[in-house]
Amino acid sequence: MTTRPDQAAAGADLSLLALTFHHTHRLLDPSAQGVQRWDVRIDCAGEQVGSLGAVRGLYWQCDNLRERMADEGSFPALVAGQLLDDEGHFTHEFEEFIESSSSVLVVDQLQLTGPFADPLIAAAVVGSAIERLTDNYFAVVLPGKNAAGDTDAGAALLAEAGALLSAETFSDELQIIDNALAAPGKAAQRVRSRLEGLARRGNFPSADQDWDWDEEDDGEDEVLTGRTAAVLRVALDELSAQAWEDVAEKGNAPVRRGEGLVLGALPRVTWGQDRSWRRQMARCFDDLSAALAAAGGVEPLCTGEEMALHLGIDRARALQRNRPRLVHEVVAGLPEDRRDFDWDWCSTVLFEDHDVLMLFDASLDGIEDGGNEINQAMGLSNLGAAQWFEPFRPDQARDPGRGFRHP
Repeated sequence: MTTRPDQAAAGADLSLLALTFHHTHRLLDPSAQGVQRWDVRIDCAGEQVGSLGAVRGLYWQCDNLRERMADEGSFPALVAGQLLDDEGHFTHEFEEFIESSSSVLVVDQLQLTGPFADPLIAAAVVGSAIERLTDNYFAVVLPGKNAAGDTDAGAALLAEAGALLSAETFSDELQIIDNALAAPGKAAQRVRSRLEGLARRGNFPSADQDWDWDEEDDGEDEVLTGRTAAVLRVALDELSAQAWEDVAEKGNAPVRRGEGLVLGALPRVTWGQDRSWRRQMARCFDDLSAALAAAGGVEPLCTGEEMALHLGIDRARALQRNRPRLVHEVVAGLPEDRRDFDWDWCSTVLFEDHDVLMLFDASLDGIEDGGNEINQAMGLSNLGAAQWFEPFRPDQARDPGRGFRHP
């Protein structure tokens, strides 16, 4: 991936980006209730490289949220005119558009200088603002494709950032992120992971980069770094221990979402499986860990191993963020690499496809059925729980005599 010509001159380093959130609230001022203006300063190595504005509109704190937001002027006024009626209530169109919302966060006034003026960086900044200023009952509003015009570069960047964060088009001027849905959170995680990967490499987003989350990073070798493999193996071993604990505790009893340590985190189609099936699932974690120990790499050979690897990558990501001391001990003595701990890269490169993740989507119930029309049209296979441990290719099947970690 190439860097921008002015990157070196700017002394830019993505890992040094920092945000400062500022909001002044006059305790006894009635006009301060219901609408809050937040100013976000964007710094790199102590030097300001940009800023962002955010207006929080709290419906339940205002006599008339439309009037209060309109008084802010500019983009918040446009939002108020489209989402709220004259009495200050959300319009029927807006309430039909989202799952559930009692408040809005309007993001505007973005400014980014030099090499930082990129949609990926803008999306990461917006994602951080969403994380700190909202909860699941917020709708986040950004400029749409026609709100920027030809002269407002910040609005144009926000429109592109919204697309990266899975915003949905509400009108030509507005796009909305519904925080009650899972997709925006996953999109924000992808944005952050991609930016973290670039920071580790010392690179910036390419000026003409078209962010396709399914593409590989510039032909990087499809091998795990030693430190990445070590942490991933620890994650798989932890999941293995927990899966075997679930087998012992649950036996043949059905589980529900969230029950157990691992079983309740699997797709619904697996919750009624018996002890024999669960032992095979637990062994998938063991098989992947053994492959990492033997060869330093891993390739899932069946649907069960694909699911185990997805869970392993998620656990490894959590270990890196939440247990840095453990990770430091695990990788001690291993050579560092600029691609260490790029979990987004792992999720892309280590799988032929992500079909198994479709089983988590309730709107696709029944897709695991081989006779399902959608299944046949998309060429899906081995998604039914009974087929999870059938090898994708007979010539790559695991040794049938390898046994189990526990009786």
